[in-house]
Amino acid sequence: MTDLDIRVLTDDQYRAAHTLFRGTLHHGPANDERWASVVSSYEPGRAWGAFAGDELVGTVMSFPSAIAVPGGAVLPMAAVSRVGVRADWTRRGALTALQRAQLRSFLESGQVVSTLRATEGVIYGRYGYGVATRFRHVRVRRAGAKSRLPVAGRVRLLEREAAVPVVQAVYERVAPRRPGTAARWQGWWQVNVVQPPEDENLKFAVASGPDGDDGFLVYKVTPGSHEAGNERPAVLTVLDLWTATPRAWADLWAFTLGVDLVDEIDAVGRPVDEPLDWLLVDRRAARVVSEVDETWLRVVDVEAALSARAYRSGDPVVIGVRDRVLPENEGAYRITAEGAVRTGEEPDFVVDVEVLGAAYLGDVTFRSLALAGRFTPTSREAVDRADALFAVDEAPWCGTYF
Repeated sequence: MTDLDIRVLTDDQYRAAHTLFRGTLHHGPANDERWASVVSSYEPGRAWGAFAGDELVGTVMSFPSAIAVPGGAVLPMAAVSRVGVRADWTRRGALTALQRAQLRSFLESGQVVSTLRATEGVIYGRYGYGVATRFRHVRVRRAGAKSRLPVAGRVRLLEREAAVPVVQAVYERVAPRRPGTAARWQGWWQVNVVQPPEDENLKFAVASGPDGDDGFLVYKVTPGSHEAGNERPAVLTVLDLWTATPRAWADLWAFTLGVDLVDEIDAVGRPVDEPLDWLLVDRRAARVVSEVDETWLRVVDVEAALSARAYRSGDPVVIGVRDRVLPENEGAYRITAEGAVRTGEEPDFVVDVEVLGAAYLGDVTFRSLALAGRFTPTSREAVDRADALFAVDEAPWCGTYF
């Protein structure tokens, strides 16, 4: 490993870091207009750089957020993003050094967990991240697609300026109800909703019921073509859809299905348990294109994280945890229906911290993880006790890309 200087970036280094990050994804630098919007999403102390001498060769940053966990608690969370190492410096220890420094800073500043979205699926397990939520890409063939439920409330289109405060208020009311959802920081709203790229041409629909606004839809339409030899469908892309009530959910989907001059509806990043096909008269009009990992979760403070979430009724289990990056987390934790505490007892089984991260929100069972060889159980009965305690009623989902 080449010696590198890992340090917090100053505000005059943000643009260089952003350009480096975009370069790792094979994009050019943000233009001045776009940068004027993006720069507001950088916060002091949260962006790191790897320097070879005076040369920036890698970067990582995080946004201040929070995550809802089973039982209703909301925990401090670092939303990790803009991770990149320059192509001529990969596989030389830069990312490992950045990750270790960043995770240490999270622990010292009281972040209970950190999460990220992974461009590749083989990188982040080595730093303790496990896949904790998944999402679906759903495609609807609009011809013949009809909702079984007519619009019961009112759905209205709003211009961006009027829509932004409504959308933010609905999201802040709805999101904490579901495990896995994340608090959206102001920089996220700025970049994605207040001032997105001009070519997005976002549309905003708001659903209202007896108690006021209780759902919103953000979408865009990519026009199609009927030109011979250049035929392509007109596609409506659902970018963001959140509702406080089942009626608002059905209303917004009925509205979406009714938008004219659209051939297909693409909804990326939807919950794995969203019953859209059951809402349609013809269930075959909707199909799941893919189901992939969404939230990669890293438990930064194991004791705080385990003690914060709720558990179902069941017999106690003692889980041992290994953590190569943050050894403070290593030890055994006794988990009961009443909560979790660190203990000196012998563990029923031992897992790496990335396995704990995967199971933490309840998306995957310990039994499945053991079957896949992610840890070695001492007994089937101990794993069953853990699964009974960690079980959840609703699939966790984040629904916020960063």
